[in-house]
Amino acid sequence: MTLEMVLITGMSGSGKSVALHALEDAGYYCVDNLPPELLTPFVALEQRPGARKVAIAMDVRSATSLPLVPQQLRQLRDQGVAVQSLFLDANTETLVRRFSETRRLHPLSRMDASDQHRALVDAIELERELLSELREEAHVLDTSMIRSAQLQGYVKSLISTPATQLTLVFESFAFKRGVPLDADYVFDVRMLPNPHYEPALRHLSGRDQPVADYLKSYSEVDDMFGHIEQFLSHWLQALVRDHRSYVTVAIGCTGGQHRSVYLVEKLSAAFARHWPTLKRHRELDAG
Repeated sequence: MTLEMVLITGMSGSGKSVALHALEDAGYYCVDNLPPELLTPFVALEQRPGARKVAIAMDVRSATSLPLVPQQLRQLRDQGVAVQSLFLDANTETLVRRFSETRRLHPLSRMDASDQHRALVDAIELERELLSELREEAHVLDTSMIRSAQLQGYVKSLISTPATQLTLVFESFAFKRGVPLDADYVFDVRMLPNPHYEPALRHLSGRDQPVADYLKSYSEVDDMFGHIEQFLSHWLQALVRDHRSYVTVAIGCTGGQHRSVYLVEKLSAAFARHWPTLKRHRELDAG
């Protein structure tokens, strides 16, 4: 049986320990802060008869060795290991708030700095630079606006998809709360008719039939769906050839409640016929 391995990296304060706990609950043997030099020997030790699932977390404390990891992952895939790589990210404002609330010291912070806030921001930006190559090689999960329970659910849904196939992740969001950091493609649908201005629909969502019926009555909504579907269908095989494991498609409207939710539901249903597909509703899930 194939060894399944999930590598979790990401920004300090982004929720790596929460993700690792979710994998442990899912039956993975978990190792936190494994030095990159030990990755290959550790995997070799775990490649015994019978299926095994392992999860490994690495962070910036191993900064000098992190450049080894992308090549190691390619070698492990060549050896038949089913590798999934997740990178947890969050915006700087969120990370600063989390470190301030917990009173923890960032691994790269200077304790002797006169301006600790500036030192924390500088440490976060340095960490982004040091981890940039790992981020490019992984599926990015933006934790800026999600709770721990949501993050655990997202991680469990991601590992449920086959590591050898491209998985499409459709995500709705509200522009007023910022564009998701994990989006590979962003589509703005704020120009479409807005159910918010219909009193009977205002408190419903794009998952409710009355809202769906309202949006279906406008040809421009169907045009938008068709254009996004055509674009993705045209480029998906090229993304497969580029060895992508996940592609996150973010659909945004003003409040993340009606138009974007409706289109995410419709697109995920359309592509699920041929591709492993996941869907998220950032604003609705947070409620």
